[in-house]
Amino acid sequence: MKRIWVVETPNFLNQEVECYGWVDSRRDHGKIIFIDLRDRTGKVQVVFLPEKGSIHQLAEKLRNEWVIKIKGKVQKRPPGMVNEKIATGEIEIVAQELDVFSEAKVLPFSIETSGKELREDIRLKYRYLDLRRERMKKNIFNRFKVIKFIRDYLEREGFIEVETPHLTKSTPEGARDYLVPSRLEPGKFYALPQSPQQYKQLLMVGGIERYFQIARCFRDEDTRGDRQPEFTQLDLEMDFVSQEEILNLIENLIKELIEKLYPEKNIKEFPFPRITYQEAIEKYQSDKPDLRVDKNNFNELAFLYVVDFPLFEWKESEKRWDSMHHPFTQPKRNEREKTEDLIKRICQEPQKVLANQYDLVLNGYEIGGGSLRIFESRLLEAIFEFLGHSKEKIKEKFGHLLEAFSYGVPPHGGIALGLDRLIMILENEPTIREVIAFPKTGDGRDLMMNAPSEVEEKQLKELHLKIIK
Repeated sequence: MKRIWVVETPNFLNQEVECYGWVDSRRDHGKIIFIDLRDRTGKVQVVFLPEKGSIHQLAEKLRNEWVIKIKGKVQKRPPGMVNEKIATGEIEIVAQELDVFSEAKVLPFSIETSGKELREDIRLKYRYLDLRRERMKKNIFNRFKVIKFIRDYLEREGFIEVETPHLTKSTPEGARDYLVPSRLEPGKFYALPQSPQQYKQLLMVGGIERYFQIARCFRDEDTRGDRQPEFTQLDLEMDFVSQEEILNLIENLIKELIEKLYPEKNIKEFPFPRITYQEAIEKYQSDKPDLRVDKNNFNELAFLYVVDFPLFEWKESEKRWDSMHHPFTQPKRNEREKTEDLIKRICQEPQKVLANQYDLVLNGYEIGGGSLRIFESRLLEAIFEFLGHSKEKIKEKFGHLLEAFSYGVPPHGGIALGLDRLIMILENEPTIREVIAFPKTGDGRDLMMNAPSEVEEKQLKELHLKIIK
């Protein structure tokens, strides 16, 4: 007999079904035993009658969260016993067979609540139990729906999804890299990607033309509510594209996504308004202002594009200029400005040079950012030199990209959306940890797996590493 999902049981009235799941609750009414059987689709009432003998005796032992199989007949509930609060409330299953797959200890906390009343460290330690609560299941299921919608939408727009490596080269791009030692080449390291930035540009060189990826990114930086050591973003790149085309694509994608999956949400203004970085700072004292009229209205979505960022920012602590976004960002040119003149202007007045860079802001959070990219080797080398890299270091860290550009590269640009933050806002959650299946704590620990952790001395020797205490 085929397994039937709980939500499907009303379709099998007066028929025998086989259901699997967890005991959500148990009630004794005289000699009749009732349980609510729960799977990912919902709950259904199961009745154990005393005349069933051994099955009834086994049912007396059932406790919450035991994992079981039920085989029985679907029938209408008696008059006055209908539960209108659940989708299966008009029927019940009269048990014919009962199998217990596994028993369960008493849970360390209730899963019937939202979980927000509990200490987060307890929830994260027992995350596999926390995921059983309705709120968390809804968040994870809706996350899947958002990502599926994005994939389908971009395919219709002519994009293809391409996976890029997780073991890559350490390059100076902003945050600290997570390093992975190479066993086969002692003293050398891979790095986990902060983003697929160089790979997506190399895909443009490779003629892929319209790329996207639901990308895992890794950054060794201080964490807070809307950051994690590893996170997920939508990365996309296009060739022969203008800034306006990229912004239009994203706002139309998001508009259709919200209309389909979150119809209760109200987009404050469409098309999304655009203001310059300077206007944002002068008017709102922030480059990610919250433009909602009522900051407590979770169903209002105030999107905003911030454009025309400075190309560089001054790092006072290090007494040097750094890229505002990343060094591959295309500077804005004056009309008919030649490359050598642009390089000269960068060196003479770096504080005045603007970038073809744009951020997408939602309700006070930066949920995306991108730029048109530099595709001229001479300009890219000049930017690296201005940022303080020697010619030798440029060749060592970025020689592969510069060589690729020497074989013909189209103008290109792209954007990355922080999916964790976007879904956090759409689900009205306070942190991105609530929409990630297995997140880290605020200080980057995995309490469930107890990571990071020490490793055996044998592993360190294989990697030619020694711990300095």
